[in-house]
Amino acid sequence: MRIAIDIRRMTEFGVGTYIRNVVRTLGRLDHENEFFLIGSPVKVEEIGPLPPNFRTVPVLASDRSLPGYREFRGALSGLGCDLVHIPNLFSVPRLLPCPYVMTVHDMLEHMSRAREQSGFWRSFHFQMTKRVLAGAARIFAVSNFTRIEIEKLFEIPSERVEVVYNAIDERFLHGHATSADRDLIARRYQVTYPFLLYAGRVSPHKNVVRMIEAFSALKTELERDQAYPDLKLIIIGDDLSGNPDLRRTVVRSGVQHDVRFLGFVPIEVLRIFYDAAKIFVFPSLYEGFGLPPLEAMAHGTPVVTSNVSSLPEVVGNAAVLVNPENVFEIMRALHRTLMDQPLRARMKERGYQQVTRFSWETSVRRILGAYGQIVHGGRVDARQQPAAD
Repeated sequence: MRIAIDIRRMTEFGVGTYIRNVVRTLGRLDHENEFFLIGSPVKVEEIGPLPPNFRTVPVLASDRSLPGYREFRGALSGLGCDLVHIPNLFSVPRLLPCPYVMTVHDMLEHMSRAREQSGFWRSFHFQMTKRVLAGAARIFAVSNFTRIEIEKLFEIPSERVEVVYNAIDERFLHGHATSADRDLIARRYQVTYPFLLYAGRVSPHKNVVRMIEAFSALKTELERDQAYPDLKLIIIGDDLSGNPDLRRTVVRSGVQHDVRFLGFVPIEVLRIFYDAAKIFVFPSLYEGFGLPPLEAMAHGTPVVTSNVSSLPEVVGNAAVLVNPENVFEIMRALHRTLMDQPLRARMKERGYQQVTRFSWETSVRRILGAYGQIVHGGRVDARQQPAAD
């Protein structure tokens, strides 16, 4: 088979993790089929060494622009590929020279944009998204929750949607932090105290405002218990310039000396923070999959997360689940998880077991199987399928 993979979004937070791990695992598993990585050669270097059956095809224009679409289609036309894998949802009709499969991570971008648009553009965006999904030879959904949303919102037949789970980056599986690792975050970040941790974007659906409010209430509760007087909340993620509400919430909640925003940190440092945290807190309102709780579990760190969207599916019985819209429920879960040592021990062991349920090798073998079914199984060419109404 000759398979093309669009890697142009490899620098993005979630999609980039997906692309790097899928391509890296394909490189380990498949030395026979030909793979063409369409995008920046510099980005390909981030993946690491790949076997000779992988080739980079330079396309530098953004996939969100018409010139980028034309450049991508032109590059694809010269390759004679049997199939192209688009690793993210995109609503421009795909008049491509070969069938395509698409990975859908969530419906959030589509729904949030739709709320901001006028009636015409909302309808237009919906129809274009429906058309591109209907044209895919196969849709990979990263969770059952996402699969159900795709089928419900866009009336896609269930046989066209396959659940292929995400998994954590292998760099989070390199064992526990050493004394030298902990010295590093003490020197570089002045972290020498017990802390709760959040890692991820700080956009509104991540519910960081309520997390800060819950932490403030927790500090009051711990003061009554005379426990953890120096406990902090560390927030690792993108910058705060677009989210001034977070700073205001910190001040309003009276925890300006106890909440720290560290911005982006590399994976090699993030794993140390996961390992050292007392609890990993992830009260997100919406996740298509939700990798950070699993990343924390890989380090034996207890997790408190939401009981909505895909998160119960991902964490199983290894986390304490809360209603993310109830600040005091979040606070009570944090208090219990902090103070109940037998619970912490159970969560640690269950977390290790839960992480093993998800592996890139298992997921990529399923992707390879789908490639083979589409190329060799007589499926209809995506160009010949009727557009959705």
